[in-house]
Amino acid sequence: MKKFKYLILPLLLLITACEKEQEIAKIDDPELVAVAFFHALYNEKNVDKAASVCSPKLSRIIKHYKSSSAVARHMFNMSFDSVVITPDGSGVKVREQFKESANITLYFEGMYQEEKIRNVKRVRMVQVKGKWVIDKLLKDPF
Repeated sequence: MKKFKYLILPLLLLITACEKEQEIAKIDDPELVAVAFFHALYNEKNVDKAASVCSPKLSRIIKHYKSSSAVARHMFNMSFDSVVITPDGSGVKVREQFKESANITLYFEGMYQEEKIRNVKRVRMVQVKGKWVIDKLLKDPF
């Protein structure tokens, strides 16, 4: 009976972890998927969760770096200790015109080594099998 108790706890943790990893993929709004991607990367420090909503090519690149700080530094040229991510509200009209793809602008405001940092990033989102995924990192708008 004691062996059974020790087996149940790891199984429950594994099931819970799998459910949390799939949560981003279930979101139906591209702006919220993009925010969840960067939240997983910067606040949760979870590369696998962030890669779960990327195109296969981008996912492979992100997983290559292995740590969230390496992805943040090399791919986005942004480092944060904590960050608040806000999507640009004007993207809704663009999405209504092009239902299979959307360019999402995100505003970042956070702290890094006790210094306040603001930044803007853009990503291209596409629908694959009814789910929004990040396909490409776009050039900085400014």
